[in-house]
Amino acid sequence: MTAELAVVTVTYSSGKYLATFLESLEKATESPVPQVVIADNGSTDGAPEAAERDHDHVTLVRTGGNIGYGGGINRAVAEVDSSVEFIAVANPDVEWSPGALDDLLAAARRWPRAGSLGPLIREPDGSVYPSARRVPDLISGAGHAIFGSIWKSNPWTTAYRADNAEPSERPVGWLSGSCLLVRRAAFDSVGGFDSRYFMYMEDVDLGDRLGQAGWLNVYVPGAEVVHTKGHAAGRDPDTMLPAHHRSAYRFQADRHPGVLQAPVRLALRIGLAVRSRVAVIAARRSGERHRGGSHDQ
Repeated sequence: MTAELAVVTVTYSSGKYLATFLESLEKATESPVPQVVIADNGSTDGAPEAAERDHDHVTLVRTGGNIGYGGGINRAVAEVDSSVEFIAVANPDVEWSPGALDDLLAAARRWPRAGSLGPLIREPDGSVYPSARRVPDLISGAGHAIFGSIWKSNPWTTAYRADNAEPSERPVGWLSGSCLLVRRAAFDSVGGFDSRYFMYMEDVDLGDRLGQAGWLNVYVPGAEVVHTKGHAAGRDPDTMLPAHHRSAYRFQADRHPGVLQAPVRLALRIGLAVRSRVAVIAARRSGERHRGGSHDQ
């Protein structure tokens, strides 16, 4: 009998988070635990090897280097039999709530045109992360990028994050790639994640391309997970913050092609480069303050 579901994730020295991911997965569905494919981007902590050794349903695939999140997911999906209808895509620092996968699968049956479905995502402190958002256009995206970190309630960030929307099952522009259920036919129809995105914005791009191809991205707040965000990114802001800004540029540049829009792309490149530099300096200073505080204790 063909399996209905498989789970894929990407690791990069994810440590204890991966063990929690796999343990909680066992309670996320009442069906037998699905196949899990781990695409490892160069871990040095032994966690992926331990996962494969300790769990019969886990397959480890080494990508040969850090090829990014989207590229890693694509590599893992390639290991899943093409007859599997649904694939759960998730970060290894996700903790599944009981029944979460069953709730997502049930929603997929209610929404036959859903190419992706995303759960309600909670922060470790229990607060709700705004994981169901609009696709940013040039103006709202720029407004969010410029003011998001210094004016939290600005109208562009509020609209982009859909902060005023009550949690309800509904189609949205895109869903957080930290935890998604994708319909394999939809995922394959758009070529999966765009591997040009090393990290960040690959989920925005996927949701937008699914929508353009006639699929829906459906938010399913009846399913819940907890996501410990940024454990990998936080270790290396000098790499990850510029990667974020490069991804933001790529997303908008792809949607504003041609000679006539070259000035728009140039302005975006310059503005995002400046913002990236400022963000890196701020992150370094914050890190220095935290290190200084630890010495004082």
